[in-house]
Amino acid sequence: MKFLLQLSRLIDSLSEAVGRAAIWLVLIVVLISAGNAVSRFAFNMSTNAWLEIQWYLFSAIFLACAAYVLKKNEHIRIDIIAGRLSERAQNWIDVFGILAFLLPMAIMIAYLSWSVFLNAWNSGEVSSNAGGLVRWPVRLMLPAGFALLILQAVSELIKRVAFLSGAAPNPLKKAEAPSAEEELAAEIRKHQVAPEVAGIVHMNHEMIEEPQGEKK
Repeated sequence: MKFLLQLSRLIDSLSEAVGRAAIWLVLIVVLISAGNAVSRFAFNMSTNAWLEIQWYLFSAIFLACAAYVLKKNEHIRIDIIAGRLSERAQNWIDVFGILAFLLPMAIMIAYLSWSVFLNAWNSGEVSSNAGGLVRWPVRLMLPAGFALLILQAVSELIKRVAFLSGAAPNPLKKAEAPSAEEELAAEIRKHQVAPEVAGIVHMNHEMIEEPQGEKK
């Protein structure tokens, strides 16, 4: 189990590094989109390559961050019953879900999408749009993204089994941390930029957390 936990930490580090790097793709997509819009309307210049690179990168963001989101335990849960169960029961549910659904699905998609990438690579597939890009990079994103997801699923499985055997803390327990709104307000106050905006953000956060029955 000690070796498996070390392997889990190594996989977690990989997912963390890839996820944090992929965050910068959001800024790149925004800059490309803004530059394309300005050149189109201001100079009547545009190309399909700029449009296609946007959805290439948009796809890369989701595929590269899938493992990162799983590591952070921030994926969507339709939690109606599990939240009322014990910590051990919740982890057993996750073990079953990973083995019965997540891993088979991710392995199947990674396997099937690899041949699609190879076909695009060998044929030199290019977009059918005028001025479009080659297609193999975006084809490669699918097997690569799901390969990362498979690794992270293995890491999550190790952590849950370790908890159930008493060798590690509960991986489903989230650390107490400020909300996104509180972090934003704190950063604004820290840099003393538009303090009135920070107050509005903080006020909105309090309104969201205010119980429905206490609203005036």
